[in-house]
Amino acid sequence: MRDNRGARLTLLLSALLPLAILFAASVGSSGLGPLDLLRAAAQALGFGDFGLSEVDLAILLDVRLSRVLLSVVVGGGLGAAGVIFQGILLNPLADPFTVGVSSGAALGASTAILLGLGGYTALGLGLLPLAAFAGAILALGAVHLLASRHGYAGSGTLILAGIVVSTTLSAAISLLKSLNEDSVSSIVFWIMGSLTGRGWGHLLFCLPYVLAGLILALILGRDLDLMALGEEGAKQLGVDALKVRRALLIGASVITGACVAVSGVIGFVGLVVPHLVRTATGPSHRALLINSFLGGGLLLALADAMSRTLLPGGEELPVGVVTALVGGPFFCYLLGRNPLGRTMGGSK
Repeated sequence: MRDNRGARLTLLLSALLPLAILFAASVGSSGLGPLDLLRAAAQALGFGDFGLSEVDLAILLDVRLSRVLLSVVVGGGLGAAGVIFQGILLNPLADPFTVGVSSGAALGASTAILLGLGGYTALGLGLLPLAAFAGAILALGAVHLLASRHGYAGSGTLILAGIVVSTTLSAAISLLKSLNEDSVSSIVFWIMGSLTGRGWGHLLFCLPYVLAGLILALILGRDLDLMALGEEGAKQLGVDALKVRRALLIGASVITGACVAVSGVIGFVGLVVPHLVRTATGPSHRALLINSFLGGGLLLALADAMSRTLLPGGEELPVGVVTALVGGPFFCYLLGRNPLGRTMGGSK
């Protein structure tokens, strides 16, 4: 029954996601709607000339569509990473930022902003996301070193290592803010999470890492199911818990680092979406990964559309603010209906 419900949810989300993309890419002040977007895509693919100007094509494809597709990849990546972290840490409150990867990315981006490198490019991509991704990988390395000293002895070791690294890096970010007050607003805005000004280059940078981490997690999905029994129970069933936990930690952290590097810190997607999906599909991690990817992409695409349209003057809200405003109350509602301890094991 659970497998059937998971498959039905996959079909539903697969049908809703293109509609959400079409809607989100049609929202804007230029007056161009969904039919214009379809005509622009057809014209760009060489199916004819539909009378759209170069400016219209740039707005629809280079500004809107690239940003919406990036929001789908980032939201999907954060949703899938949330499933992985909750699975390997056996903690219902774990999310993609538990092990300090987001703090590392924030420190890398803050350093680039402080040095005035935000406007420079390398390999066709701004140095800011590259610096953020480098910071995320360095944070992962620090967590790995701390946890490996104890042989990854249980999920508590990873959580404590993540807290230590995250706290230290957050203090470093505060130090950078105090050193240059002129950069504070830029740093804070980046940390709040935003897709403003993102384009195809950011999507092409992020996508390979997200896909690689997702594929790795799907391959190890059965092992992740067995690890829910505890480390000793998993070992008795032939799972090398240490090896699997290390591989999934790296995969989920790479996904998180790539997403945070291009979007800033966007909270609640990786926390709420896995729990919401789990209530519908049960604890099978392969179904959870696929549906959380689709659900996270759907959620962030709609949240980004809201961030562009909520304010009447055309200003944009950071999308991280929107996800927090929506995700916080909804998570409280979900907690009231189904305690987290039950959702981790699958609800009836």
